[in-house]
Amino acid sequence: MSVAEHLTEIQNRIAEACASAGRLVDDVKLIAVSKTWRAEHVQKAVDAGQRVFGENKLQEGQEKIPVMSDELEWHYIGGLQRNKVRKVLSLFHVVHSIDSLKLAKYTNNVAADMDLKPRVFLQVNIGNEESKGGFSAEALEACFSELLELDSVQIVGLMCIPPAVEVSDDARVWFRKVVELRNSLASNHGVSLPELSMGMSGDFETAIEEGATYVRVGTSIFGKR
Repeated sequence: MSVAEHLTEIQNRIAEACASAGRLVDDVKLIAVSKTWRAEHVQKAVDAGQRVFGENKLQEGQEKIPVMSDELEWHYIGGLQRNKVRKVLSLFHVVHSIDSLKLAKYTNNVAADMDLKPRVFLQVNIGNEESKGGFSAEALEACFSELLELDSVQIVGLMCIPPAVEVSDDARVWFRKVVELRNSLASNHGVSLPELSMGMSGDFETAIEEGATYVRVGTSIFGKR
C-alpha cells in the first residue's frame, strides 16, 4: 500500500473510533509522525492532504521543516533538553514534551525572549516508569499553580506515553487516569485543558474512545523504518 492509502486507512479507523465513542471526527487530530523519513517521503502524505506532522528529534526538524510547505503544522514530540529549547521554538508550532516545572519555566523565559507564545503539552508519566520522563500525577498537581503563572506559553493539555501493553485495550486504564488527572486539574484550578495527546499506532483507537484529541501515528502511515 502507498502512503496515501495508509493515510486513508488510518483516517477511516479514526472516524470509526469516533463514531463508536459518540464523538465528532473533527474533535480528533492526526499527527503523522515522520521521524527518520526524508522530506520527499513525507511529501507523499502532504500530497494526500495531511497537514499536521510530528518529529522526535530537532536535527530532523531542521532538515525537513524549512524545505516543506509553510502551511504545515509541526509538533515536537521528543524529549526536550534545555539547550535545544530555543531552536525547537523557532521551528515547531507545538511542543508535547514539557516534563518538569524547571523545563516549563525555562521554556517560558526563552519564549518571552523570542516574543513567542507556543502551545505546549505537559508530559505525564502516568505509570510512574523509571525509564520515562514526565510529571507524576502527584507532582503535577503540586506545582500546577506555578505552571499557570507562566505567561509566555499556552498550556493546552496533557500528553502521555502509557506503559507498554500487548493488547491495545490494556492501555485503556492508563488513558482513563490521564483524563481523570486533566479533569481534576481543570476543576481545581478553574482552567480549560482541552487537549489530550495520547495514542499511537498500536492503541490510538482505544485512546480516542477515552478522549484523546491528538493521536500520534507514524509506522502505520509511512511504513516500517
